[in-house]
Amino acid sequence: MAAGSNMAAVSRDERDLAEETGVGASTARVIAAASIGTIFEWYDFTLYGSLATVIASRFFAGVNPVTCFVFALLTFGVGFIMRPVGAVVFGRVGDMIGRKRTFLVTIVIMGISTVGVGCLPGYATIGIAAPVLLIGLRMLQGLALGGEYGGAAIYVAEHSLRNRRGFNTSWISATGTTGLLMSFAVVLATRVLTGQHFATWGWRLPFIFSVLLVIVSVRIRMRMEESPAFQALKRESRLSRAPLKDAFLDRANVKRLIVALFAVCGGMTCVYYTAVLFPTFFLTHTLKVDPTQANIVVTLATLVCIPMFLVAGWLCDRYGRKPVLMASFLLTVVTLFPIFHAMTRYANPAFASAQANVPVWVEADAKTCSFMFNPIGSRHYTSSCDIAREALTEAGVSYATRDAAPGSLATVHVGDKTVGAYDAASLASGALNAKSSAFGAGLRAVLDAAGFPRTASPARFNGPMVFVLLVALLACMTLALTPTAPALIEMFPTRIRYTSMSFPYHFASGWIGGLLPTFSFALSAQQGNIYFGLWYPVAWIVVSFVVAMLFMKETKDVDLAADF
Repeated sequence: MAAGSNMAAVSRDERDLAEETGVGASTARVIAAASIGTIFEWYDFTLYGSLATVIASRFFAGVNPVTCFVFALLTFGVGFIMRPVGAVVFGRVGDMIGRKRTFLVTIVIMGISTVGVGCLPGYATIGIAAPVLLIGLRMLQGLALGGEYGGAAIYVAEHSLRNRRGFNTSWISATGTTGLLMSFAVVLATRVLTGQHFATWGWRLPFIFSVLLVIVSVRIRMRMEESPAFQALKRESRLSRAPLKDAFLDRANVKRLIVALFAVCGGMTCVYYTAVLFPTFFLTHTLKVDPTQANIVVTLATLVCIPMFLVAGWLCDRYGRKPVLMASFLLTVVTLFPIFHAMTRYANPAFASAQANVPVWVEADAKTCSFMFNPIGSRHYTSSCDIAREALTEAGVSYATRDAAPGSLATVHVGDKTVGAYDAASLASGALNAKSSAFGAGLRAVLDAAGFPRTASPARFNGPMVFVLLVALLACMTLALTPTAPALIEMFPTRIRYTSMSFPYHFASGWIGGLLPTFSFALSAQQGNIYFGLWYPVAWIVVSFVVAMLFMKETKDVDLAADF
């Protein structure tokens, strides 16, 4: 009877809140206002990921191709590294002075830094200053994004009735992905319009286009009202005076932060970036698929999956945040390796056939083989073993490593053919270039003879099947991302909700998921297996599944106004 009375009281309270704030009539406007800004901000932030290969050639000239690409990925990751810093900075602002003002600051910073990338001269013009300034602009983008997603989701949730929080916040997730889609679409349109000029100046246009998006976003966000939950705290003088202290030094809240990071955000962000960003790197860099062809299929798959966010939002309102999240973790772990193996077969069947039928290995003195995990691209490999392995990695070829006689030079075996590598440690510049050219040409010749294509054949690219595989990945992603926002919002009290929710989300997105392409690529290079890097996201997803099973509580019926 008491439980029934409590439920009735809760329902009355929610109806009163709806009548007082106009939630029933204005929810759609609230969602639209928060979502449009999120679209533009994610568009700005993810442009770099769509153009990493082109930007690498403009800003990281003068290094070998593998290091160049790793540097490009690292610069992509720098923006993610700054996201938890932005979460702390803007989370504090959002908890102290309000959600609306914080939105305005983040969108302006994001817009300025994005347009700056589009206007920045390349390495050929200003030398080392080009990559330094590029990294600085990426840091500003990450700082701004760290204050964006949590604030938008909180703003919508604090305007929503509890049985609609999952569905309403799912629009934020859907529109964030729409921003990704917009970046893919604009890049694709620019490639078509600028043609052969895309790599020289056409790639700048999507960044410069952000000027218009910033103007629209600022106008929309200036018209937004503050959230009712924050206004209530302000009226009652219950705002936190020290959000960072209350969030990070309170023992009970620290426990909530740990659960949020390891049970929810760590696994979710790996599912997300493995589905949304890693396939583009894998298709274009590893499988050598034409970038335009890859962008088309990725864009179409992303477009089809946007309504799945709303379905996932309904599911987590109906069945709870935890069951939906756990299902996504389980499905991803079971299907991830089969999906990427199948993607190889359908995207580049000639390569898949050669990889399956022609054994490739490097025979070298084990003592001369370095640990090739080089995420910041600062090391230069000079031993014959490392040179051979690096060349095969750049070609996208999986290989084994076998021990040879001590002191012997490495030999690359491709089926029944061999190519001798060289030791670069004592070679002068001219001799080094000659050896490098000769080895590269020899290796390429035997790979060609064995059927390893230099590029994927557009005619043999099975777009429909690659599309289906991407949709499967993205479906798992929607089930992971959608319940994350309401689960995190419901874990923390209103007075420190912005800070507490944003930090684990952006720490995981920045340091765990944002660096996923860098770590996965480097791990695959070290192991000599194009799929080995997938163990990085799988490990995190398994950890999150176990921690969530043991420590995560269901929160879908939590009262957001409760002071806990």
